[in-house]
Formats: sequence, C-alpha cells, structure tokens
Amino acid sequence: MSGALKNIKVLDLSRVLAGPYCTMILGDLGAEVLKVEAPGGSDETRRWGPPFKEDVSAYYLSANRNKKAITVDLRTEEGVEIVKTLASESDVVINNFKTGKMEKFGLGYETLAELNPRIVYCSITGFGETGPERDMPGYDFIIQAMSGLMSITGTTESGPQKSGVAIVDVLTGLYACIGIQAALLERTVSGKGQKLDISLYDSAVSALINIGSSYLMSEKIPTALGNTHANIVPYQTFRTADGEMVIAVGNDHQFAALCKVLGKPELAWDDKYKSNPVRVENREQLIPILQEQLLAEKTAFWQEKLKGCNVPSGPIQNLEDVVNDKQLQSRNMFIEHDHPTAGRIKMIGSPLKLSRTPVEVKRHPPMPGEHNEEVFNRLKKMKTYN
Repeated sequence: MSGALKNIKVLDLSRVLAGPYCTMILGDLGAEVLKVEAPGGSDETRRWGPPFKEDVSAYYLSANRNKKAITVDLRTEEGVEIVKTLASESDVVINNFKTGKMEKFGLGYETLAELNPRIVYCSITGFGETGPERDMPGYDFIIQAMSGLMSITGTTESGPQKSGVAIVDVLTGLYACIGIQAALLERTVSGKGQKLDISLYDSAVSALINIGSSYLMSEKIPTALGNTHANIVPYQTFRTADGEMVIAVGNDHQFAALCKVLGKPELAWDDKYKSNPVRVENREQLIPILQEQLLAEKTAFWQEKLKGCNVPSGPIQNLEDVVNDKQLQSRNMFIEHDHPTAGRIKMIGSPLKLSRTPVEVKRHPPMPGEHNEEVFNRLKKMKTYN
C-alpha cells in the first residue's frame, strides 16, 4: 500500500507553522515533500523552546515529519537556479514569504509557470496579495486580534483572549491543503496548474461561522460568552462535586433526557424551557437550576448517567489525561519515531484514516540540509545528462 498522494512532488519554501503544517499533511498522505531553508536552517521554530531534546525543538517536530530537507541561499544566482530546477519537476510549490518577495528572488508564479505550466503554486501571507494591507506581516496572535476571534473568546471579566494554540496558522494550513488538492484535481482535467493566494486574515474570518453569520443578519456586535454558547442552551461547562464538565445539549430530546437524569423532568415541558429558542431567552433562570443539581454528584457519576441516555457530555481533560485516553490510543493518535540526534521522539498522529492508502510516518522531521548531498548529486547528474 502507498499513500494517496504518492506521485505528487511538493517543494516547500515555507517556515514556522501554517505552511509546514500544510506540507506535513501532504507528506502524511504520501507526497514527496522537499523542505528548503537558508544555510544553517531558517525555520524559526527550530529555535522556539524549550522544550528541546538534544537541541531539537518540540515545536519544530510538531509540523515537519515526512519531509526531506535541503539548504539553499536564495540571495545567490546558484540558489535561485536550484529552486527553479526543482520547481520544474515539482507538482506543488508553497511559500510564506511576504507579498512580492518571491518575485524579487525571480521565483514568482509567472516565472515558474513558464518553466512548468502544471505547477500548483501556493502563496501564504498574513493579509493576502491584494488589498491595502497586502504588505503587512502577519502573525497568528495579531490575526486572532484583528479578525474578531479574540473579541468572542474569554468572558466580559477576562477581556479578549487568544486560543490556546496558534489556531489561525492551523486553519490556514488546512485551507491551503484543501486548495492545493482541489487545484491538483482540476489539473487532471485541464492539464494546467494555477496560483493559490491564501491569507491568515481570510482564514480567521472564515472561522467566525455562525457568530459571523449572526452579526451579518442582526448587526448586533457579539460579546464574549466564555464557556457558554450564543445560540444553544444548555451548552457549557458546569461544576460538579469534584470539578467541572461540559454538557452540550443539541436538541429538545436531549434536553428532556438531561432533565430526567437530573431529577427535574418537569423542566422539559415548561413553556420557558421546552424549546431551544426559549431556553436561550431564559438561560439566566435555567442554568442555576441545572447547576444546583449537578453539584450533588461527582463528574464520573454524571458522565456515566448522561452517556447512558445519549446526552453529549465530557470531562475537562489536561494533556496528561489526553495522552492516556484509551480512545485516542486505540486510534494511533500518539506515535513514536526514530530521530538521528533526538533519539526516539513522540508525536501527535494523523486524524486522517484512509482505508486503502493509510497515512504512514516514513521520515523523521529533518535536520537542516540533511538531504543536501542526495538532492544536489541528483541535480548534477540531471545537468550532466541533459
């Protein structure tokens, strides 16, 4: 068995997270990914830490498996020619330089498309390659602030809060991956490549989904609701006798089941609570009633009861709990692989479960220029033969 993208070659000139995360997914799916950095290694995440293991950053390891790596100086004519040669035989080129930087190197889409009309060229920037802010650098934290995501995260007491991970980078990497695969699929019909202009700002705003849609319909600026939901009640955290848990009621049937478990079946037929719209209107009266009942028993007790009647709920787990979760372990969501300097490393597995072409981790996250000799010798042989 081979990966679903086994015949696809990806030239990766990106760094940090959005681009490398995208190309790691492509590599997990079987694509041949070649990571290009400046001499010494120019991906900043190699130095982001601690933690480090034998000078290898955990951050870098998180987004760079299933790749080979070379180092090239794009400030030199030789370096540019190497990238052009590699692009001429690649299916995908991805970069996250600032708008116009690739063109200054002589590696813009138009130039590479002349060499390889089938190239799918993905550019990731903070704000996109058009518009008045196209030259601004973009970082996940800044985009979370500007996009409105932070304004709806946290509570009125805490003020705006960022996500616990670089969620905009992750989303942008996913959108880039989707766009690249769509362009590759279209190429099978047209025989032509195309350029993708993917921005962190666009990606973050797209993630506003129902909250953004609600504002567009009502023009009412949403407030941060913490662990509650703007459109669904009850859908939030609750305190129990020994901690906290989440209960996420998605329909009236589930609400009725919850009320029965809590010993308050009459709430399901109360005119103030019998449908979700009225529960949203009357949440201030309903939630204290539910909270009082839940304080009577421990989280595990309620988990078992709610599981038995199909009411969605879950404990709030820390990372130790997550890594030891039997469900995740059974799904191979935590894996190990050998690394030449860091030894045995642990990584988060892939959520992509394909029946005929399963994801396989074939390569450790590479060291800077680890495959220089292999790649450059091949290019010399090509040049000699031609």
